[in-house]
Amino acid sequence: MRDTGPAAPDAPPARPWRQLLSGGVGHTVESHDWYVYTFLAVYFADDMFPKSSGDPLVPLLNTFAVFAIAFAARPVGATVMGAYADRFGRRSALMVTILLMGLGSLLIALTPGYATVGPLAPALLVVARLVQGFSLGGEYGAAVSFLVESAAPRRRAFFGSFQYVASSAGHIMAGLSTLAAVQLSGDGMDDWGWRLPFAWGAVLSLVGLVIRRSAQETYRPEPDKGGGRARPGAFAALRDHPRQAAMVVGLTTGGTVAFYTWTTYLPAYATVNADADKESAVLAGTVSLIFFGLLQPLGGMLCDRVGRRPMMIAFGVTTAVLTVPLLTALSSSFWSVLVVQCAGMTLLTAYTSIAGAVNAELFPRALRGRGIGLPYAGSVALFGGTAPYVGTWLKSAGHGGLFPWYVAALCAVTALTATRLPRGARGVDHETADVTEILPRDSRPSR
Repeated sequence: MRDTGPAAPDAPPARPWRQLLSGGVGHTVESHDWYVYTFLAVYFADDMFPKSSGDPLVPLLNTFAVFAIAFAARPVGATVMGAYADRFGRRSALMVTILLMGLGSLLIALTPGYATVGPLAPALLVVARLVQGFSLGGEYGAAVSFLVESAAPRRRAFFGSFQYVASSAGHIMAGLSTLAAVQLSGDGMDDWGWRLPFAWGAVLSLVGLVIRRSAQETYRPEPDKGGGRARPGAFAALRDHPRQAAMVVGLTTGGTVAFYTWTTYLPAYATVNADADKESAVLAGTVSLIFFGLLQPLGGMLCDRVGRRPMMIAFGVTTAVLTVPLLTALSSSFWSVLVVQCAGMTLLTAYTSIAGAVNAELFPRALRGRGIGLPYAGSVALFGGTAPYVGTWLKSAGHGGLFPWYVAALCAVTALTATRLPRGARGVDHETADVTEILPRDSRPSR
């Protein structure tokens, strides 16, 4: 395995808190736009899709199908924007992704309903979601690289955890904007009020763009011998580091389905499976996300002390064992939804607070953007993005009780993959050690 990148800087960028804000703001904006879709799905499903049968779940199924389709664009965005970040820098890529997310959100806000334009309505919804999927796919690899490269070596998990702090802030904004919209009187929410949070998301993207313009770039590739920028292929990371890419897939498989189950799908799951009130389920989800966001830095600091391997194994094992009893315990009360979701998010923190650092340390700096992005986005598209649809489809088929077992099985895959991480890996101080510290001995490059 060869080292294809320039040496890392001797010290992380100045003003680390500004770097944290700049690296995280995109996930705040993009999480708001991405997840407000799931919060509002029960409101706009009938507006965007016709009721083709007497089953009220049909429009909701179609809405979650579009949610899942959008994930197909994430691997494309990860490949394109990962290569862009490795060639032109992390900050440049992050400015593009945040603009695209705002564009997709604005398109949803302005799309007429099915009663007005017929099939064009769901078609425009699909286009908007594909734009957002492309953006979010490109965001992860660049943002994780940016945050980890902004950190001192022994604080990488702590810095990486702020990706999910920012993501939680976006979730909370999505919940608050949804709760504000539902205060509309009469049929205002169902008719047009659901559009307001999407319009607000477009405004947030412009705010994020301004913040990111002030960030310090963390990586500038060295010019090739001809004076231009080196251009390793878009799939160079997969070609040169296949084992690391496979580990990203294995670690992400359970992590992503658990993440979308506990942070995104649970309000709708509680509404459909436990007869919870829609508004109280959204409120419980919003409160639990505040709790989740506060846990992330604590998880990152713990990981920097005890290592990546035990934290990731703990996530996989505990989530595989406890998901079924937790989801089975759901009832229609607000407190039931809140307690169950907070418990699930506590388990999830052992993954979310460290995943960025683990994934970044698997690849050399010159290939980090695309090395993280494509395997991660592909796994998220296959398992995370389909979680709401799988859960809703199983319920419509009369097998809603199988969904918790599905989540548990995928988390067991992550636990098994995590056993391949070395004991005590905590990140180190120089470029080539990013790879050697995190991989088993037989896959380390020669020096």
